Amino acid sequence: MTVPAHAHPQPLPPAHRHVHGLPHVHPHVHGLPHALPADWPTSLPAPADGAADLWLLRVPEDTAAAPDPAPLDLSVLDEHERRRASSFVKDRDRHRYTMAHLTLRRLLGAYLGVAAEEVRFHSEPCPCCGGPHGRPAVAQGRTPLHFSLSHGGDLVLVGVASVPIGVDVEALPELEVVAELGAALHRAEAREVAAASPEESRSVFARLWVRKEAYLKGIGTGLGRDLDLDYLGEDPGTAGAPPGWRIVNVLGLPDHAAAAALRTPRSVPLSIRWLDPASLGPVPGTRTGI
Repeated sequence: MTVPAHAHPQPLPPAHRHVHGLPHVHPHVHGLPHALPADWPTSLPAPADGAADLWLLRVPEDTAAAPDPAPLDLSVLDEHERRRASSFVKDRDRHRYTMAHLTLRRLLGAYLGVAAEEVRFHSEPCPCCGGPHGRPAVAQGRTPLHFSLSHGGDLVLVGVASVPIGVDVEALPELEVVAELGAALHRAEAREVAAASPEESRSVFARLWVRKEAYLKGIGTGLGRDLDLDYLGEDPGTAGAPPGWRIVNVLGLPDHAAAAALRTPRSVPLSIRWLDPASLGPVPGTRTGI
């Protein structure tokens, strides 16, 4: 887990950061017993009011190390995404980023009824400062379509809903990270981490972290909002829980934690589906280099 800048006494830019390292596993979602297998969709209905679709894709572990890795269809990325992908020093980080954004574009295109390369993004105003770097949003579509993207290690997680949504997935952190960041959480969350055994503290912290970051992404601040302001644990009687939001754990990920946050007062029906990364290869005649 990368230590975020807000752990230190300096100003924070609004950010959506993720931690690397997820295996290929079959998750369970709170209220949903098993993931549903799915082919890449070409047309999707908008999620019902208060419901959410979660999509998972595994980045193959040997992608960067393979002598002839399958090229990706980079033709659908915009100039900003290609420039961002090119900025990564490590090939594996570049590939992970590219697969995540290809996945997001393919899915949003299916929801919006447009080609993946025609999906246009903009940033909503930042709730902290009003600047043009808040929650990412699509610039087209007649009905509200909210989304959130997270990639941790070898897993890409996309959440889509008709209400504001945030998702996050993280590998269990090292004990040093738990010790450094645990005390920066809400005081009730910090007590939960401190009360756990050293080994249990990793999963306790990770579960609290993904719930918090999913919520912060949902409200549009990212990690620009202080970590100690909101209680995102699972004790309903604890003061500081944000009203009007439902936080749902994505269960069944060994050595990892994931969560989704939706702006709704009701219980959240979720569907979760895996996607085949092989389908991200290029169509004939498209360019593949960044």
